[in-house]
Amino acid sequence: MILNGILVFAIIVSFVWYFYFKTKQFRTNLPIRKKWFSAKASICLGAFLLFFGFNYLLVFPSSVTYVISGLFIFLGGYFMFHNFKASKHYGKFVEEELSLNK
Repeated sequence: MILNGILVFAIIVSFVWYFYFKTKQFRTNLPIRKKWFSAKASICLGAFLLFFGFNYLLVFPSSVTYVISGLFIFLGGYFMFHNFKASKHYGKFVEEELSLNK
């Protein structure tokens, strides 16, 4: 029961952070900064899928749930891994782009 509450909290937090970074992405005009915020938003979306898959697995244990949860966990982990690398790559150039546009 406590684990379910922790997972629900993590789902809500990752969803809120997803919308935060998407809003930041739409509000900026700098192209590298847009890609950086997009990668950060996708990390949060991946975390949302990952936590949702674990929560779904915990709440409804059945054979169909294992397949669906496995898909959510796999996709969430892939999104987090791939976009973490992209975020690190674009993060190197954010300050340089900001200084060039002043």
